[in-house]
Amino acid sequence: MAALGKLSQALLRSSFGQTRRQLSAAASAGHAENASRTWKILSFVVALPGVAVCMLNMYLKMQEHHHEQPEFIPYSHLRIRTKRFPWGDGNHSLFHNDHLNALPGGYEGHDE
Repeated sequence: MAALGKLSQALLRSSFGQTRRQLSAAASAGHAENASRTWKILSFVVALPGVAVCMLNMYLKMQEHHHEQPEFIPYSHLRIRTKRFPWGDGNHSLFHNDHLNALPGGYEGHDE
């Protein structure tokens, strides 16, 4: 008798489980369709114009900004070279900018 009860409970669970899975699969398919459509609309309406506005802002800021070379002050604790850089002449950093990055002796190209 106990075996019959366990068998009937197992059959009920499997039939309810299949129905529940079918319903959840149908609901998730509709939800996925709506979610992908929503994200697609948000991408075109919010993200792309936001990127365009940021690019325009940076371009306008770049146009009005003029870099002036800072005054070279030979502080003893700055630009210490205990070991040569492994590229070039060993004195320039990897992303060296002649106008903004000073060498231990001063800026390049200035005879002061």
